[in-house]
Amino acid sequence: MAASRAVQESMAVRVTGLVWRKSSHSGGGNDCVEVALTGEGTAVRDSKDPDGGVFAVSASGWRGLLAAVRA
Repeated sequence: MAASRAVQESMAVRVTGLVWRKSSHSGGGNDCVEVALTGEGTAVRDSKDPDGGVFAVSASGWRGLLAAVRA
């Protein structure tokens, strides 16, 4: 459990200061997700709650997620 907490804390430091963007297909509302590229992969957050949790995936994990969504 302590190792998991350390990973969460280090990820919080890494996502600070990222440039977040939304898809142009979102219609300008706050009903979608935002993504930001990190040094290790991609961070994803809910546009309705930008101060809420962040889902971070490695570069290969992001490519896999996009491939699955597009299939």
